[in-house]
Amino acid sequence: MPGISVIVPVYQAEKFLPACAESVTNQTFSDWELLLVDDGCTDGSGAVCDALAAADSRVRALHQPKNAGVSEARNRGLREARGEYIAFLDADDAFEPQTLEILWNLRAQAGADTAACAHQNLYPGGGTSVELVLPAGIYDRQGILDGIVYPLLGDRLAQPIFNGFIWRYLFSAQILRDAGITFEGAYLEDEIFLMEYFCNAQKLAVTEEPLYRYVLNPASATHKYMSDFRQVFARFMERKAALAEKYGLEAARPQWRENSNWAGLLIAVSNEYARGNPKTWTQKRQAVETLCALPEMAEAIRAVTPAGMSRNKQLAARLVRDGHFFLLTLLYRLKNRT
Repeated sequence: MPGISVIVPVYQAEKFLPACAESVTNQTFSDWELLLVDDGCTDGSGAVCDALAAADSRVRALHQPKNAGVSEARNRGLREARGEYIAFLDADDAFEPQTLEILWNLRAQAGADTAACAHQNLYPGGGTSVELVLPAGIYDRQGILDGIVYPLLGDRLAQPIFNGFIWRYLFSAQILRDAGITFEGAYLEDEIFLMEYFCNAQKLAVTEEPLYRYVLNPASATHKYMSDFRQVFARFMERKAALAEKYGLEAARPQWRENSNWAGLLIAVSNEYARGNPKTWTQKRQAVETLCALPEMAEAIRAVTPAGMSRNKQLAARLVRDGHFFLLTLLYRLKNRT
């Protein structure tokens, strides 16, 4: 049984995968296994997975005949993992050489069930920035709720937003198994996963050292037009509501639903005006008006006045609240031209 199972979902990642895998095989911590989950790739990724597995017995290539999505790829990795702890890595990202060693020792020395690190954002233009999970320290049950669970539940508007990145953590495989925690869907799936996990975790050790290199990819799912976003978001809210009820979270954030719906509405508006949307500008405006008239969105608009957001989001929210949809559409047309 290895100490850590590293799970990498792989889809059309032939050119990134060798460097990603090398960041694991070069770890100063050697008690790991690497699970490369080929999610129905049609490029050379599957062959790269097999070659990497042939070169190192700690690497396993798992092949899925059809593309089932990132959640099912990660779930396959969880089902096959033999490690006591689980780490996630995306195929176009990389660990720092001491990532697993530092997280392992941090957790062990604190007597924690989970460890977390900061990460480094790598921007397309060459810039970088560091983003923390939480300030360095050891967090008990209440600290975990205050620092992670409640922000994920209801604090989704004011900056800074707590990002639900799963690859910043070393997870307990026992907690995941006992609570039956898995992934669902291809968007916002990591937020629900983190919420449920940290509703079950008892102690978290955190370092501010950036141990993960996150490549911001303009072609990722979060930057593409999603024709089914309304349905995807509705399912997300359904699952979040179930967790809030199951773990008694409502009292700490009584307006979590309105706050989350406002955040989802702003994402939906941006998605509706995305370049990949084939609708005419008139159709886009009408779709946005329809979104805002949905009962749950109308209630969020009535009950919550967004504050503390970025300037662009603040402007969009004000135009939505005031019903200035023609002007909102005009601003997005100008934005798309530049």
